[in-house]
Amino acid sequence: MEFIITETYDQMSRAAADAIAAKVRSCPDCTLGLATGSTPIGTYACLVADHKDGTLDFSDVTTFNLDEYAGLAPEHRQSYRYFMNDNLFDHVNIDKARTHVPNGANADADAVCNGYEQAIWDNGGIDLQLLGLGHNGHIGFNEPADAFPVGTHAVQLTESTINANSRLFDSIDDVPRSAYTMGIGTIMGAREVLVVVSGADKADIVAKAFCGPVVPQVPASVLQLHPACTVICDAEAASKLPR
Repeated sequence: MEFIITETYDQMSRAAADAIAAKVRSCPDCTLGLATGSTPIGTYACLVADHKDGTLDFSDVTTFNLDEYAGLAPEHRQSYRYFMNDNLFDHVNIDKARTHVPNGANADADAVCNGYEQAIWDNGGIDLQLLGLGHNGHIGFNEPADAFPVGTHAVQLTESTINANSRLFDSIDDVPRSAYTMGIGTIMGAREVLVVVSGADKADIVAKAFCGPVVPQVPASVLQLHPACTVICDAEAASKLPR
């Protein structure tokens, strides 16, 4: 596991975008695994800027997003499909037919999850997976549990995750209680993993996830076992890492 520590969020975003851009330039038809949430927004802004500068071409790239709320249509402003369109896809030359997000509007969880997992592997797997890190150590919507879930699956969200996401909704009662998410096995199957983390409020979980024991109660801790995982975090998020 490699750590890149930057002074600021903007520097963290730029470093993450540079890593993703390098992958796209070296492998124009690569498959990217993408994440949502507030942390990657700066990274996507940098990628959009690179594209507008004429230095980054997404025309042959395929993407698979980590997760989606169950019960939200793609057009819903808080859906992750809407987020990705708004922050990246609408602003670069990617073929939207090659962008994949679980269908939250489909209530048949088995059909959604099994189909999504199959599509990932039919495509040859993920070359570079971008991840954020939840306050409780979740990656995707893989919440603390007694075991690491393997494939794409439906999950009931914890109260801490619901509370964290409620800032994006009119009311906490509007936050979906379940989601579809790639499993830990799917994430670990990516050839490279890139984790972005920002802010002093993440310092405890950064130290716990990446320097503590590998346990399913801290889902991100499994990334210690990935052969090509890079963690990019700003100084505040890294403040409790051992020197």
